[in-house]
Amino acid sequence: MKETLARPADDLEQVMDTYGNMLFRLCLVMLGNSADAEDALQETMIKYYRKAPAFTDEEHRKAWLLTVAGNQCKDMIRFRTKRPLAENTDIYECKSSEGENSGILDALMKLPEKFRLVLILHYVEEYPVKDIAKMIGKTPSAVKMRLKKGRKLLEEVYRKEYM
Repeated sequence: MKETLARPADDLEQVMDTYGNMLFRLCLVMLGNSADAEDALQETMIKYYRKAPAFTDEEHRKAWLLTVAGNQCKDMIRFRTKRPLAENTDIYECKSSEGENSGILDALMKLPEKFRLVLILHYVEEYPVKDIAKMIGKTPSAVKMRLKKGRKLLEEVYRKEYM
Protein backbone atom coordinates (compact mmCIF):
# COMPACT_ATOMS: atom_id res chain seq x y z
CA MET A 1 0.00 0.00 0.00
CA LYS A 2 1.32 3.44 -0.91
CA GLU A 3 2.09 5.84 1.87
CA THR A 4 0.42 9.22 1.51
CA LEU A 5 1.58 12.63 2.66
CA ALA A 6 -0.11 14.76 5.31
CA ARG A 7 -3.51 16.25 4.53
CA PRO A 8 -3.74 19.92 3.51
CA ALA A 9 -5.06 21.24 6.80
CA ASP A 10 -2.00 19.83 8.56
CA ASP A 11 0.58 21.47 6.35
CA LEU A 12 -0.86 24.54 4.61
CA GLU A 13 1.80 26.86 6.05
CA GLN A 14 4.59 24.46 5.08
CA VAL A 15 3.21 24.21 1.52
CA MET A 16 3.12 28.00 1.21
CA ASP A 17 6.70 28.22 2.48
CA THR A 18 7.87 25.53 0.06
CA TYR A 19 5.86 26.31 -3.08
CA GLY A 20 4.41 29.80 -2.59
CA ASN A 21 7.15 31.71 -4.44
CA MET A 22 7.23 29.25 -7.33
CA LEU A 23 3.44 29.36 -7.72
CA PHE A 24 3.40 33.15 -7.45
CA ARG A 25 6.06 33.46 -10.19
CA LEU A 26 4.07 31.15 -12.46
CA CYS A 27 0.89 33.16 -11.88
CA LEU A 28 2.72 36.47 -12.30
CA VAL A 29 4.16 35.45 -15.66
CA MET A 30 0.84 34.06 -16.86
CA LEU A 31 -1.31 36.96 -15.66
CA GLY A 32 1.09 39.88 -15.95
CA ASN A 33 0.35 41.66 -12.67
CA SER A 34 0.90 40.97 -9.00
CA ALA A 35 -2.67 41.60 -7.83
CA ASP A 36 -4.09 38.92 -10.13
CA ALA A 37 -1.16 36.61 -9.33
CA GLU A 38 -1.88 36.96 -5.61
CA ASP A 39 -5.56 36.21 -6.23
CA ALA A 40 -4.68 33.13 -8.28
CA LEU A 41 -2.26 31.93 -5.60
CA GLN A 42 -4.89 32.45 -2.91
CA GLU A 43 -7.49 30.50 -4.91
CA THR A 44 -4.95 27.73 -5.47
CA MET A 45 -4.31 27.47 -1.73
CA ILE A 46 -8.05 27.44 -0.99
CA LYS A 47 -8.50 24.58 -3.47
CA TYR A 48 -5.55 22.80 -1.90
CA TYR A 49 -7.10 23.13 1.54
CA ARG A 50 -10.53 21.97 0.40
CA LYS A 51 -9.90 19.41 -2.31
CA ALA A 52 -6.34 18.11 -2.43
CA PRO A 53 -6.11 14.39 -3.09
CA ALA A 54 -3.87 12.09 -1.08
CA PHE A 55 -0.39 12.71 -2.51
CA THR A 56 2.06 9.88 -2.98
CA ASP A 57 5.15 12.13 -2.77
CA GLU A 58 6.29 15.74 -2.95
CA GLU A 59 6.56 15.71 -6.74
CA HIS A 60 2.90 14.67 -6.93
CA ARG A 61 1.96 17.53 -4.61
CA LYS A 62 4.06 20.03 -6.61
CA ALA A 63 2.58 18.89 -9.92
CA TRP A 64 -0.95 19.14 -8.51
CA LEU A 65 -0.31 22.67 -7.24
CA LEU A 66 1.21 23.80 -10.55
CA THR A 67 -1.72 22.33 -12.47
CA VAL A 68 -4.30 23.98 -10.24
CA ALA A 69 -2.47 27.33 -10.34
CA GLY A 70 -2.14 27.15 -14.12
CA ASN A 71 -5.83 26.33 -14.51
CA GLN A 72 -6.78 29.16 -12.15
CA CYS A 73 -4.73 31.58 -14.26
CA LYS A 74 -6.37 30.29 -17.44
CA ASP A 75 -9.80 30.85 -15.87
CA MET A 76 -8.83 34.38 -14.90
CA ILE A 77 -7.50 35.09 -18.41
CA ARG A 78 -10.77 33.83 -19.93
CA PHE A 79 -12.72 36.03 -17.52
CA ARG A 80 -10.48 39.00 -18.33
CA THR A 81 -10.97 38.60 -22.08
CA LYS A 82 -14.74 38.61 -21.62
CA ARG A 83 -14.62 41.59 -19.24
CA PRO A 84 -11.52 43.65 -20.12
CA LEU A 85 -10.06 46.07 -17.59
CA ALA A 86 -7.14 48.48 -17.71
CA GLU A 87 -3.91 46.45 -17.80
CA ASN A 88 -1.63 46.56 -14.78
CA THR A 89 1.99 45.89 -15.73
CA ASP A 90 3.59 44.88 -12.43
CA ILE A 91 5.47 42.09 -14.19
CA TYR A 92 7.63 44.71 -15.88
CA GLU A 93 8.62 46.23 -12.54
CA CYS A 94 10.23 42.91 -11.59
CA LYS A 95 12.45 42.87 -14.66
CA SER A 96 14.67 45.79 -13.70
CA SER A 97 16.60 43.63 -11.23
CA GLU A 98 17.18 40.94 -13.83
CA GLY A 99 19.42 42.92 -16.18
CA GLU A 100 19.83 41.29 -19.58
CA ASN A 101 17.09 38.72 -18.97
CA SER A 102 14.46 41.46 -18.86
CA GLY A 103 14.22 41.40 -22.67
CA ILE A 104 13.51 37.70 -22.57
CA LEU A 105 10.84 38.26 -19.93
CA ASP A 106 9.25 40.96 -22.09
CA ALA A 107 9.32 38.66 -25.10
CA LEU A 108 7.90 35.77 -23.07
CA MET A 109 5.01 37.95 -21.89
CA LYS A 110 4.11 38.67 -25.53
CA LEU A 111 3.68 34.99 -26.39
CA PRO A 112 0.26 33.34 -26.36
CA GLU A 113 -0.56 31.73 -23.01
CA LYS A 114 -0.40 28.14 -24.30
CA PHE A 115 3.24 28.57 -25.33
CA ARG A 116 4.19 30.65 -22.29
CA LEU A 117 2.87 27.96 -19.91
CA VAL A 118 4.79 25.04 -21.43
CA LEU A 119 7.99 27.09 -21.69
CA ILE A 120 7.79 28.05 -18.01
CA LEU A 121 6.99 24.53 -16.84
CA HIS A 122 9.77 22.99 -18.93
CA TYR A 123 12.60 25.52 -18.72
CA VAL A 124 11.95 27.29 -15.42
CA GLU A 125 10.34 24.56 -13.31
CA GLU A 126 12.27 21.80 -15.15
CA TYR A 127 9.35 19.44 -15.70
CA PRO A 128 9.77 16.71 -18.30
CA VAL A 129 7.49 16.73 -21.33
CA LYS A 130 5.41 13.76 -20.18
CA ASP A 131 4.60 15.45 -16.84
CA ILE A 132 3.65 18.70 -18.57
CA ALA A 133 1.39 16.71 -20.88
CA LYS A 134 -0.46 15.28 -17.88
CA MET A 135 -0.74 18.69 -16.23
CA ILE A 136 -2.26 20.45 -19.22
CA GLY A 137 -4.23 17.51 -20.59
CA LYS A 138 -2.36 17.21 -23.89
CA THR A 139 -0.24 14.50 -25.47
CA PRO A 140 3.55 14.56 -25.08
CA SER A 141 3.74 15.15 -28.83
CA ALA A 142 1.53 18.25 -28.51
CA VAL A 143 3.71 19.55 -25.67
CA LYS A 144 6.86 19.04 -27.78
CA MET A 145 5.25 20.94 -30.64
CA ARG A 146 4.27 23.78 -28.30
CA LEU A 147 7.80 23.91 -26.93
CA LYS A 148 9.25 23.98 -30.44
CA LYS A 149 6.85 26.65 -31.67
CA GLY A 150 7.15 28.60 -28.39
CA ARG A 151 10.95 28.70 -28.68
CA LYS A 152 10.67 29.87 -32.27
CA LEU A 153 8.13 32.57 -31.39
CA LEU A 154 10.19 33.67 -28.39
CA GLU A 155 13.28 33.99 -30.58
CA GLU A 156 11.36 35.95 -33.22
CA VAL A 157 9.87 38.38 -30.69
CA TYR A 158 13.19 38.81 -28.90
CA ARG A 159 15.19 39.40 -32.09
CA LYS A 160 12.58 41.80 -33.47
CA GLU A 161 12.36 43.99 -30.37
CA TYR A 162 15.60 43.61 -28.44
CA MET A 163 18.40 43.13 -30.95
